[in-house]
Formats: sequence, structure tokens, C-alpha cells
Amino acid sequence: MYFTSILAPLAALMAAFVGAQAEQHTITFDNKCGRGTPYLKANGTTFSTGQAYTSGGPFISGIAYLQTGPCGDNGENCVLVETTLKNPTTPGSGSSTDLSLIPPHAFQITTGFRYTNGCDGQADCKEPNCPEAFETPDQTWKQVACQVDNVDLVITFCD
Repeated sequence: MYFTSILAPLAALMAAFVGAQAEQHTITFDNKCGRGTPYLKANGTTFSTGQAYTSGGPFISGIAYLQTGPCGDNGENCVLVETTLKNPTTPGSGSSTDLSLIPPHAFQITTGFRYTNGCDGQADCKEPNCPEAFETPDQTWKQVACQVDNVDLVITFCD
């Protein structure tokens, strides 16, 4: 009886610990252009060239773009998707994603994103004068936040 009374709380504690360690986020691409290679990068490392990528924890300071020829190594000359996907630890500290046309980034093709798996936030850039994209760094209201654990992201081109 004593053994069982200790084992049950220990098992609950271990389950809570494992659950807390199980953060993951999947980023997928939907390239409807029929050309180009999607890139997903963070801190100089390429994580995907079109295939789905699942992070085994927070995905911090990521960028994505469709390379059709004129894009630089960090998406210069193209619409840039900027994202941080992380489970919120305090109110307002979760995921944030946006579209950027801050120079040297520029409209090239229709680009958008949407959260899945718990949030319905999204943004689309369908024209050069895209109202949903950053044009200057101080336009922080254009960030699309999500305060849900393990949210995923779909990035779409030519939609």
C-alpha cells in the first residue's frame, strides 16, 4: 500500500515533466507556383528546402521565402515570412509570425501563412502594396500572435 501511494504521485510528476518537454512545431509549405524552392532558415542554418520541418522545441527567429532566382541567401528581393514558434510561458509570450517587405525585401510572388493546430491567425501578401506586410521595422501591429501550445504553421506561395 505504501509503495502504491508513493508511485502514483511520482508517475503523475513524471507525466507532467514529459508533457512539458514535448513541445514541437511543424512548418509546412504549400507551393502552388509550379516553380521555385521554398527555404526555411534560422540563424544561418537551412532547415528545409520544401519538405515539412518539425522542431523538437521552440523554433526561434526563423525566416522563409520562395527562391525563384532573384532572392538572396536571407530572402532579399523577395517577400519574407518571419516566425518564432514557441509555447507561451507567460501571457503574450507565445508564437509570432509576420510578412516583411522591409528593404531589401520586395514583392515577387503572392506569399502568405496561417497557423494550424489551435490558432486561426493568418496573413497574405497578394500585391506589391501589401497592407499586411511590414514596410518599416516599427509596424509591430502587423505581427500575428498565437498563444497556444504546439501550434503549427503553413506557408503558402501563389495562392
